Amino acid sequence: MRRAGNDQVWDGLRDHARRVVHELGEHPVAVVLGTGWAGLADLLGPTAGRLPVASLPGWPQPTVSGHAGDLRSVRIAGTDTLVVAGRCHLYEGHDATDVVHAVRVAVLAGARTVVLTNAAGSIRPEFGVGTAVLLADQLNLTGTSPLIGTGAVGDPDDRFVDLCDLYSSRIRSAVRDEVGGLPEGIYAGLVGPQFETPAEIRAFAALGADLVGMSTVLEAIAAAHLGAEVAGVSLVTNPAAGLTDRIDHQEVLDSGTRSLEHLVPVVTACGRAA
Repeated sequence: MRRAGNDQVWDGLRDHARRVVHELGEHPVAVVLGTGWAGLADLLGPTAGRLPVASLPGWPQPTVSGHAGDLRSVRIAGTDTLVVAGRCHLYEGHDATDVVHAVRVAVLAGARTVVLTNAAGSIRPEFGVGTAVLLADQLNLTGTSPLIGTGAVGDPDDRFVDLCDLYSSRIRSAVRDEVGGLPEGIYAGLVGPQFETPAEIRAFAALGADLVGMSTVLEAIAAAHLGAEVAGVSLVTNPAAGLTDRIDHQEVLDSGTRSLEHLVPVVTACGRAA
């Protein structure tokens, strides 16, 4: 997105939100699909409409394999859900405002609950490849925030957002009741694009992290800033450095594709809890 003053940035977000509502309708729930999750949109429910983000002038474009570039209206467990098939990352050269653009538009377009998904490396050996982990908290290790300089829609003091219950304990409890045996973990979000070193992973473990990745943390902050409830789901696609001798991006994508079907009940439960 072209850099602009705060008013112009928020005017652009509202314009995109109005376009989403006009083209696809209102959606109380939004789901952001992570790396390798794109095919999940076809499994979650019937698609009632699709809007390519390339048709929205100024929308930051995803460039990474495994991230589609469209918005879908999907009926999930009786709830109209806006599925964001593809996200932007800091490592693509975007800034924090670009990275959270889709989440902000979704909330401004009516989403009261935002479900963030991602592919993650596992720092805990018991979280094996293919495990879905409900996020209980996060470590923002990106060195930035979507609230820097943006203020709120009207009051700059709204930047001081309470994150004590960032990943809604209410939603987590409901999802655990519905999907038995679902583990919880703490996600560490970094800039990337390089994978982490074994020494870094040991440091993150000492900080309390269970999972590591290159997304999600800024989007969660942005959604909370606008008053939405947040849920997060990580799919373990690889052991973290030090627990394996090699990490390959294609293997991350392939792991995601192989695990899509058993992710459906987890994401559906998150939406149903909204």
